[in-house]
Amino acid sequence: MMAEPAKEESPTADALRARPAVLRSLASKFSLFSAALVFFVVGIIFAYDIHQNNMSAGNAALLFVVVLLVTAAISRFTIRLLTRPLRLLQDAITSVQNGRLEQIEVTKTGDEVEFVGESFNRMIETLAASKKQIWEQQELLEQKVKDRTDQLEEATRIAQEANQAKSRFLANISHELRTPMNGVIGMLNIALDQGVNPELAEQLQTAQDCAHSLISLLNDILDLSKIEAGKMTLERIPFEVRALVADCIKTQQPKAQENSVGLGAEVSPSVPREIIGDPLRIRQILANLIGNAVKFTEHGSVVVRMDGQFSHGSEFTLRFTVEDNGTGIPADKLLYIFDEFTQADGSVSRKYGGTGLGLSITRKLVELHRGEITVNSEVGSGTAFTVTLQCEAQPAANGNHDASAAAATALARTILTEHALRILVVEDNQVNQKVVTAVLRKRGFYIELANDGQEALSKLKSSAAFDLVLMDVQMPVLDGLEATRLIRKEQRWKQLPIIAMTAHAMNGDKERCLEAGMSGYISKPVHPSLLLNTVDEFLLQKTS
Repeated sequence: MMAEPAKEESPTADALRARPAVLRSLASKFSLFSAALVFFVVGIIFAYDIHQNNMSAGNAALLFVVVLLVTAAISRFTIRLLTRPLRLLQDAITSVQNGRLEQIEVTKTGDEVEFVGESFNRMIETLAASKKQIWEQQELLEQKVKDRTDQLEEATRIAQEANQAKSRFLANISHELRTPMNGVIGMLNIALDQGVNPELAEQLQTAQDCAHSLISLLNDILDLSKIEAGKMTLERIPFEVRALVADCIKTQQPKAQENSVGLGAEVSPSVPREIIGDPLRIRQILANLIGNAVKFTEHGSVVVRMDGQFSHGSEFTLRFTVEDNGTGIPADKLLYIFDEFTQADGSVSRKYGGTGLGLSITRKLVELHRGEITVNSEVGSGTAFTVTLQCEAQPAANGNHDASAAAATALARTILTEHALRILVVEDNQVNQKVVTAVLRKRGFYIELANDGQEALSKLKSSAAFDLVLMDVQMPVLDGLEATRLIRKEQRWKQLPIIAMTAHAMNGDKERCLEAGMSGYISKPVHPSLLLNTVDEFLLQKTS
């Protein structure tokens, strides 16, 4: 129960107590009035006797005694009938003002004073009952608040545990799927490079396309989870927007040719050569829209139009439209096409496939860029998606400097290919070992393998110097993160490039690898060109 707050006395009560009792007591005033009246009567009698010459010492003494007796009787009567009951009533009022609801002792006078006292006691009884009821209600309310708070805390704890369980599940399923998919895609690449007959090559290519579709679906689910958890972050790096558009077009050309669909792009001269933003996410937005347009256009064309305008200083609003003349979307479905796992109708997923995640993720990525996506469509005529993104224009670079840098890079790449550089691959999965080894040896690198972090440390200590380490993260005996920390403790390995090559692709995994001391990060499944470019990049930095 809450402690009852002490009630402060009012200034009026303090002022009343500070005044003389004779000036505030009704009984005292009545006594003084009665005494004055008696003395007035006695004074009249004395004056009459003096006037009649009847005054004597005996009469004076008798009158004096009579006056004293009458005054004492009046005083006693007043104290009994007025002063004591009123004093009790006054003390009770003061007690109530101080927060104490205590009944008073009522003098049985049989008059208004007794009635006032009894009425006051009934009032005190009513107030006490009301106060008790209020405190009971307050206790009940506090208990309800406490119960609801406990329920809310419990629900929050359960929700947090569920969210953590979901994150752990996504992390585990991502790792467990990426590891074998890396082997599948890698082995298919190796098989396709062997120059097999056209029929077998077509079969292998189909298998590889299916594997990439599975990875794309996994990436969509992970991206959606990151965005909903508020953990999706955008990079701010310069990139060539025209090259990005051309790459997206090139990627979708095989599917467009299969559907007999013309696919092209129109980029306005107003678009800067380079803009600052997140090329990966902008590519994802554009690729999703182009992929949808190609998929839902059986005959006709798909056109990507890109333009934009400067707003303030170097701030640039990038706008692109992906327009097709495919099946179109009914007007009553346009409000729902951006929802998760939703498509225009059930027949779409049966005929064209897909999970309905692409447009949902696209819209969320656009919103992360402080942008907007709109759609106009007419059934049978086609659809146009328009996206606006807030970016920043990259200042024009010096042409001579770019040429010099390109020449230096080409020279360094030549040096790399002319020397057999040593790379230590730390990987516990034998299939992934074969895939990475095949890709790197084809480039001319000398490869040594280690099955865990402890074996990697032993090879670094006992073998000749390595030029680069490709390090898996989840391994038995000693994991990649701890192995990297131990490597970085040695001064001779401070500058050794260590690149994480892992199936851990959840938000924060890259940051944990870099915090452990790794130089770079590649998520599985590893594309051969990405692996070679990343290796070249760090080896070039080491030799420069």
